[in-house]
Amino acid sequence: MRVENLKKSYGERKVLDGISFEGEEGKVTVILGESGCGKSTLLGILSKNIDDYSGEIIFDRDINSGISYIFQEDTLIPWKTVYENIEYVLKDKISKDNIKEYIEKYLKMVNLLDYRDEYPQHLSGGMKRRVGIARAFAYPSDYLFMDEPFEFLDIKTKQEIIEYFKILQEKEKKTVLFITHDIESALKIGDKIIIFSSKPTKVKKIFENMSDNGLEDEIRKIFL
Repeated sequence: MRVENLKKSYGERKVLDGISFEGEEGKVTVILGESGCGKSTLLGILSKNIDDYSGEIIFDRDINSGISYIFQEDTLIPWKTVYENIEYVLKDKISKDNIKEYIEKYLKMVNLLDYRDEYPQHLSGGMKRRVGIARAFAYPSDYLFMDEPFEFLDIKTKQEIIEYFKILQEKEKKTVLFITHDIESALKIGDKIIIFSSKPTKVKKIFENMSDNGLEDEIRKIFL
C-alpha cells in the first residue's frame, strides 16, 4: 500500500498536507499522532468513505474483497450472539458447509468458543473487543484498518487484547494500518511507525527498525 502526496482540506483548513508513506504487505504500519491531527481522515480516504482529496493511493493487494475494521467503539450487533456477529459478516464469503468450523476456529484463537451463544450485553469490554478482533481476522480480506482499538481498556485487558491480535496477525499476515496516539501499543505491534505532526498534518518521522533499543526514547522525544 502506497500513499503519495495526499492532501485534504475542509474549506480553508488544511488537514492532510502532502502525506506520503508505504505500508509493507503483510505487516503492521502504525500512524502515531495526536488526537485531531487527521489520522481518522486518512483512514476515511483509504477506505473510500472520503473522495474529495488530491494525491495517489496504490494498493498492492486485492482491495475488491473488502477491508476488515476494528474500531475504538463496540460495533457488535446487540441482538446477535457472538457466533452470529461473526457469521453476519461472512455471508457469501464462506460456504455453508464450512462456516461453523471456520468461525469456531477464530473463536478458539481468542479463547471465546465457550461464549459463542452469548449476547454482547453479557460480555465484558475486553471480551467484546476480542470478538471484534476475531471477526476482523475471520473476514477474508487482505487489509485491516484499526482506529484506536485498544482505547478505554485497562492495562491488563489491553495487554491481553494485544497478545490475541499478535497471534492472529502472525497467522493471517494482513496488511494492517493501525491509527493511534498510544506509543506503548504502537511499539508492541508495529513493524513500522510513522509519526504525524499536526495543523496541518505532515509526516514528521518514519521508524522502520523496531529492534533499536533506544527507539522508545527517540519516539517520545519527537512525539511528546
